[in-house]
Amino acid sequence: MEQVIQAAGLCLVGALLALVVKRGSPETALLLTVAAAAAVLLALAPAAREVLDFLRELAEGSGVPAELFAPLYKTLGISLVVRVGGGLCRDAGESALASVVETAGAVCALAAALPLLRAVLELLLELMG
Repeated sequence: MEQVIQAAGLCLVGALLALVVKRGSPETALLLTVAAAAAVLLALAPAAREVLDFLRELAEGSGVPAELFAPLYKTLGISLVVRVGGGLCRDAGESALASVVETAGAVCALAAALPLLRAVLELLLELMG
């Protein structure tokens, strides 16, 4: 709870500073936004590590091969990068680039999920045959 309040506060301060600076220097405003986003992501690293450790523990306890969980982690990472990247592109006034980032993210997520999809297909074929 405490971390989300800190993240929201830092983002709010970053947004207000960017808004003030935007008239004189839009490039500096974008850099402030990127810096605030990076600071929040760095501050959330310990919480993310806890979640990843729990997911690893869950994977080990489930008996499911670890290589089937890797695509889930990759897709989660891709979705987070795409969300932040698309938002930053929109803030910079580049909605077309934001759409390209989102499309690239969808393609990369599907590519990352292929091993999982193949495993599901193999299981279905095994059950049918």
